[in-house]
Amino acid sequence: MSEHSTLKASWDAVMDETRNPFRTYSLTTAHMMMQLLAWMWSAIFSISLGSYIAFGVTSVGHMLVIAGLFITLSVFKKAEDNG
Repeated sequence: MSEHSTLKASWDAVMDETRNPFRTYSLTTAHMMMQLLAWMWSAIFSISLGSYIAFGVTSVGHMLVIAGLFITLSVFKKAEDNG
């Protein structure tokens, strides 16, 4: 397996809503769970670096990226349902 396909498989296992463990949840619940996990990992990395300021920056960054992914997904699903 190439490095690219390994990275893609790892990404999909977490971020692809049709493959990750939240696939049976509603999109809203899956979004909330992903936001909670992002907050948790932001806290873990920031505390391990000893920087509480980094926590604020990384938690906001994670929330924006995940919110953007889920908003895009919901818009695409709505367009597909209406098309």
